[in-house]
Amino acid sequence: MLQLVYISSATARETQGLDQILATSRRNNARDRVTGLLFADGVRFLQALEGEAAAVEAAFERIREDPRHRAVVVLSRREIATREFGPWDMAARTADADGDAFVAQVERLVAGASPAVRGTFAGLATVRRAA
Repeated sequence: MLQLVYISSATARETQGLDQILATSRRNNARDRVTGLLFADGVRFLQALEGEAAAVEAAFERIREDPRHRAVVVLSRREIATREFGPWDMAARTADADGDAFVAQVERLVAGASPAVRGTFAGLATVRRAA
């Protein structure tokens, strides 16, 4: 099974499109049996995708071609024996959200991930809390 983690910047600073991204992602990922975690705060996307290699690569290619993303960078690509994130989920922060609650949500969602992946998500959530 493949786990791919990437980060990208949103082309527009808005959170309204996050619901549409999540709905489309959930539909595609359920169909393709891809799971993981999407961190989105209207400025950055940080996502872990897990599943069969061909399905993960196809999902990532759709993301790279999506005009809502720019500066897409792969942070890690590794084989895993079991899914670290379980079912698909999303951590999203709106401008009026409580920063500490947001960081706690991300920490809960990444609890089963490898230390490096957990640190990447928790670190970005902590940095973005202050933004």
